[in-house]
Amino acid sequence: MSDAGPRQPPGPQSLVLFDGVCDLCNAAVQWLIERDSELRLRYASLQSEAARAALHAAGVEDPVALGDSIVFVDGSGVHVRSSAVIWIGAKLGFPYSLGKVTLLVPRPLRDAVYKYVARNRYRWFGRRAACMRPTPELASLFLDADEPTV
Repeated sequence: MSDAGPRQPPGPQSLVLFDGVCDLCNAAVQWLIERDSELRLRYASLQSEAARAALHAAGVEDPVALGDSIVFVDGSGVHVRSSAVIWIGAKLGFPYSLGKVTLLVPRPLRDAVYKYVARNRYRWFGRRAACMRPTPELASLFLDADEPTV
């Protein structure tokens, strides 16, 4: 934690929902936290009640229909798979926002690459027995920080 005091969470328009038992997903969240110096993002595991409530509030009636995906919820809507990754990077600002150029690649092609990695992520990177728990310093960034471990 920095000397600037406790980290304060941003508004609810910048929510990253991730697979809480996936080692790749957890490493990605840690990577995002390290680079999000302006605290633009909040987080919750897809397995949490907080994620289900956030998706419902964003108009997603059946979260299972989103499939095996990272989800990014912002003021413009709900983004999944490769689009979620691109918009999360854009939210971090420069140089990560340059990734928006990949929106020119047709979504089916981008998502095919995303789905390939998603199908193999447990085998390649591992799987946890339970969802990640944030440290007390980071708890304010996680909507599900006070939920029991899944």
